[in-house]
Amino acid sequence: MAMTAADVISACALDAVIGDPRRFPHPVRMMGSASVWFEQVIRASCRRPLALRIAGTVLALGLPAVAAIGGWAVIAVATGIHEWIGFVVNLWLASTVLAWRDLMDHSNRVLDALRQTDLVEARKAVSLIVGRDTDPLSEQEIVRATVETVAESASDGVVAPLFYLTLGGVPLALAFKAVSTLDSLVGHQDDQYREFGWASARLDDLLNWIPSRLTGWLMVAAGAIVMRDLQAATRGATVLLRDGHKHASPNSGRPEAAMAGAIGVQLGGESYYDGKRVVRPYLGEPVHALSPNHIEQAQRIMSVSYVLGIAGSIVCLAL
Repeated sequence: MAMTAADVISACALDAVIGDPRRFPHPVRMMGSASVWFEQVIRASCRRPLALRIAGTVLALGLPAVAAIGGWAVIAVATGIHEWIGFVVNLWLASTVLAWRDLMDHSNRVLDALRQTDLVEARKAVSLIVGRDTDPLSEQEIVRATVETVAESASDGVVAPLFYLTLGGVPLALAFKAVSTLDSLVGHQDDQYREFGWASARLDDLLNWIPSRLTGWLMVAAGAIVMRDLQAATRGATVLLRDGHKHASPNSGRPEAAMAGAIGVQLGGESYYDGKRVVRPYLGEPVHALSPNHIEQAQRIMSVSYVLGIAGSIVCLAL
């Protein structure tokens, strides 16, 4: 079930065209439902921290395994019926792990609202893609939140799935997507999830270690192309090397720092989560004041990074 270059191109094209239709069954939504069900069952009977950590570890290892085996089985059965049915199922499953279209759609909703100077709608749109409190956000803070999300999601939602598709086909990519989904749902450092989500968060850190750094350097190259300025690449590389490690996450800071440098803005700083003030290290220099145009620039850099990643995937699969 290894991917070919044609498979990768077709899957990326399918994601770009149809994205993730809400009324169509989707593996990631199934993973989310399974996680919620498992958590409800466990919390009904487990209270002690050690028990929650053990249960969370079972979930962190079990769901990716089920996703990988399930994906393999579905493709095998479909291929057994007819080779072309297997091809279509493999292509569709591959497209579901990629989130380029979904990321573009969500960030465009924020951008459209800002260009209409509708801060209420912009806050509502950005609340769908960030975890921070959005009610008090100014225009610049909305832009910052969106650019940070585009940069981070370029890694874990676009380049990383592409990386694992190339490495191990649909089963491995689905396993990665399960880990990423669990990290989003339970991998939080608060009292509720510190124990239950510990394994999911650690596994996500591990699996994103290479893709996040790869994404950062792809963004450095993309910055020169999009901004038509080699200084953008120089800034991106400088900020990536200087600030990429400052983020609380071992991975998120790399693409965010590269993006900040490439478009010449400063990311990080103060945010509020459930009313609690959180101050993150600054990434980059405020060469330009944040404006809605920077969301569009971030989208372009993310997209060019994706294209460069696809090209790299094709080369690797051709070897």
